[in-house]
Amino acid sequence: MKNILTTLSLVLFMSTFSFSDAEAQMKEEVLTRGPESGTLIIIGGAARDPIFREKFINLAGGENARIIIVPTAQGADRVEERDPEYARLKAPFEEIGVRSVHVLNTEDPEVANQESFIEPIKEATGVWFTGGRQWRIADGFLDTKAHNEFNKLLERGGVIAGSSAGATIQGSYLARGDSRTNTIMMGDHEEGLSFVENVAIDQHLFARNRQFDMFEILDNRPELLGIGLDEDTGIVVQGNTFEVIGNSLVAIYDGTRWSAERDTVYVLPEGSREFYVLRAGQKYDMLNREVIRN
Repeated sequence: MKNILTTLSLVLFMSTFSFSDAEAQMKEEVLTRGPESGTLIIIGGAARDPIFREKFINLAGGENARIIIVPTAQGADRVEERDPEYARLKAPFEEIGVRSVHVLNTEDPEVANQESFIEPIKEATGVWFTGGRQWRIADGFLDTKAHNEFNKLLERGGVIAGSSAGATIQGSYLARGDSRTNTIMMGDHEEGLSFVENVAIDQHLFARNRQFDMFEILDNRPELLGIGLDEDTGIVVQGNTFEVIGNSLVAIYDGTRWSAERDTVYVLPEGSREFYVLRAGQKYDMLNREVIRN
């Protein structure tokens, strides 16, 4: 009898240990994290304010910056047909004094795995993803050697920026990733480049009246942090925190509502359709999912 009780106690202990261990692992997996090194600039489209390119170039090394432009979201063949030498793509950076500007443009992962293709990334200090359709970037670069080199660029302190599609692709969940239309929130492409983990990023938010669309994702993936960026507005991510820059608002979908006026955070009931907004200069802690209050 004593042996039976001992065995039962051991089984119960192991079951409790396994459950706690699994629970801890699950908690670890749903944390929202930015890159340990380097900087991300994530812009909600129509990046008219010069602050975005200026900050990108400054972080990438000023006139000594070595820049990669990835225009694939526009359609790799279409970009090349329209601008064979990529002169129009390079011009905005060359006009502000950047001497080294290289374009990488493919929707073919076999190309993105070639050593000759990825060589410029190894020397780069900054990467800029243009707008278009984010699934095209996923098709060409996800889980390739080029993707690995983007992560290495961040590890050595580089900067990755992107506007519109170039913003959404930086998250782990690919919002509006359907190859048929951009109005489907959860489509046939659901994985981004994951420079920020456990997040879904939407863009053109208030300009296109998209502010409630994020709930289509969060109803199915409630563990994700939702970030919605309006046009001409972005976030600068360093580590697990970000600061808002630009001229409009950033919407936060984290299951709470922060009242700046009352300096109070309200926990929302399950199924709520509320969010709150941040403006230029305000900061957010993604790891703890809370506003950084002065």
